[in-house]
Amino acid sequence: MTSETVAALLARSNRLGADPRNTNYAGGNTSAKGTEIDPVTGGPVELLWVKGSGGDLGTLKESGLAVLRLDRLHGLVDVYPGVEREDEMVAAFDYCLHGRGGAAPSIDTAMHGLVDAAHVDHLHPDSGIALATAADGEALTKECFGDKVVWIPWRRPGFQLGLDIAAVKEAHPQAIGCILGGHGITAWGATAEECEARSLEIIRTAEKFIATRGAAEPFGAVVDGFSPLPENQRHAKAAALAPVIRGLASTDKPQVGHYTDSDVVLDFLSREKLAPLAALGTSCPDHFLRTKVRPLVVDLPSTASVEEIVARLSELHAEYREEYQAYYDRHATPDSPALRGADPAIVLVPGVGMFSFGANKQTARVAGEFYVNAINVMRGAEAISTYAPIAESEKFRIEYWALEEAKLQRMPKPKALVGRVALVTGAASGIGKAIAARFAAEGACVVIADLDLEKANAAAAELGSSDVAVGVAANVTDAAGVKAAFDAAALAFGGVDLVVNNAGLSISKPLADTTEADWDLLHDVLAKGSFLVSKEAARVMTAQKMGGDILYISSKNSVFAGPNNVAYSAAKADQAHQVRLLAAELGEHGIRVNGINPDGVVRGSGIFAGGWGASRAAVYGVPEEDLGKFYAQRTLLKREVLPDHVANAAFALVGGELTHTTGLHVPVDAGVAAAFLR
Repeated sequence: MTSETVAALLARSNRLGADPRNTNYAGGNTSAKGTEIDPVTGGPVELLWVKGSGGDLGTLKESGLAVLRLDRLHGLVDVYPGVEREDEMVAAFDYCLHGRGGAAPSIDTAMHGLVDAAHVDHLHPDSGIALATAADGEALTKECFGDKVVWIPWRRPGFQLGLDIAAVKEAHPQAIGCILGGHGITAWGATAEECEARSLEIIRTAEKFIATRGAAEPFGAVVDGFSPLPENQRHAKAAALAPVIRGLASTDKPQVGHYTDSDVVLDFLSREKLAPLAALGTSCPDHFLRTKVRPLVVDLPSTASVEEIVARLSELHAEYREEYQAYYDRHATPDSPALRGADPAIVLVPGVGMFSFGANKQTARVAGEFYVNAINVMRGAEAISTYAPIAESEKFRIEYWALEEAKLQRMPKPKALVGRVALVTGAASGIGKAIAARFAAEGACVVIADLDLEKANAAAAELGSSDVAVGVAANVTDAAGVKAAFDAAALAFGGVDLVVNNAGLSISKPLADTTEADWDLLHDVLAKGSFLVSKEAARVMTAQKMGGDILYISSKNSVFAGPNNVAYSAAKADQAHQVRLLAAELGEHGIRVNGINPDGVVRGSGIFAGGWGASRAAVYGVPEEDLGKFYAQRTLLKREVLPDHVANAAFALVGGELTHTTGLHVPVDAGVAAAFLR
């Protein structure tokens, strides 16, 4: 049963975390102290509930709290070995835990446990960090708050910082909190309500101070030629650049992308201080752990062509990697973790926007959100002073902290398709929907492309948030529509790696009854549609230089001659040969092209539900509801084929075990001897 103390802590945390003005995603932590009955002694025990390592205040639940005994936590003061052995204290927190379960204690636990207050908030508001990173932040803190808020110079998070804050509170009984140089804010109170009110007072007072005292144009004037492009031009340019940038950002390991063109970003990219401020990098540890120490900035105007930007990006990326390696070499010690990759996490293109990258979509999106926080911080600091982030050496100590490395090593092994982006046509139902679901379950980001946008969006929503899947309208017979779908994929996830040609329909008629319109429709959707989709896929994948997979959902009918099926089977045979032709052509780019030949997939099939089932049932003289069973009985295995079985084959072809296979057709038909490939 959740105690009143814990319930109040969670409610306060959720309120604070829900407002981005108060703290960034997953940033900061909150705590409460209270008394409970120790089940071992039956007597009272003083406890600390504090947000544990990881998690987000806005969505914090009781399972995300670490629970520690205060007497044991205070006892660590007597054995603290000093800042040179700071990291040992995190392991020591484990010996202070009360009971089982809960989250692992974070590096900030000491800040909460040692401060003599029942409730403590540590937050990363943009306004507070602006003061914390101002060159004369200490004087400005005094001017802004008087003696109600105390300045504490930069110190890396840890046990000593907890001791420092505890000492400041004791020495300044009138204070409601402090500004942590280069970092954020901490506030305290006797009750949950008082603590929350004080946190908000510090944040809102800092906001008002910056707004009233600050310069009108802290980033300088708009540079001629660097103004934002109109939205349609901006998005078209972003879609063209995204795969190229993603490929560069994935030089060391595959990354998913996120595109941001908010007013905050576009304004920063247009200003004269863009280059010098970006070069200084971010300051708050939460920021640069996700954005790296600095972004890659394209030094060309908004009017530069895509070709000019692509050429310059190649040069800037090489320079960025050299500079990042030099940064690592300047500060690494024999005990430092190995370099984790030298590619940028943030790429800024004036007039166009920001591209952020991460191992998955959420990480990429959050990296972008953190850089927006950093822009706000720089604006605030420049408005009232000069932006002065913590030293590069301190950034390195945190980015390559042994504790941070240990946290990364504890993360579970990623799923097979993490970091890959799939676009599946005809994916709102049947085989396409099953493939999309399987790819998403294996970690891929998925674009559900379908003729019916409403159904595409609904199918995407079933898979999860927009970090997992998005729906797009796609008429595969229209080249412009196909390009628009791939552009949407580029803006959503940075590009595409897995493309499944699944969109289709079927018409079953004898030759004499097959019209020219029937023939044209089937060949437009199946043959021409696959051609257009594959052509666009090859363009994007070639630009990314990351290889890729193109799958064709063909049919047993591509090799089996059945009755009353000339237009459909001929179009499927066209698809089947496209697999062989494109495998031969695209192999030099690392793009593999394979096919799947299903048969008898009745249940869950949009094609069969649309009249094909009734037509085929009539041909074979069986009730339509028994068609699946009929198909099963004519197979060698006597098993009905379902959409999930086709999805299993699709995953087998792209999941990493068949890396040297291209030009293959895999039958998923439960065994139809007449369709054996020869």
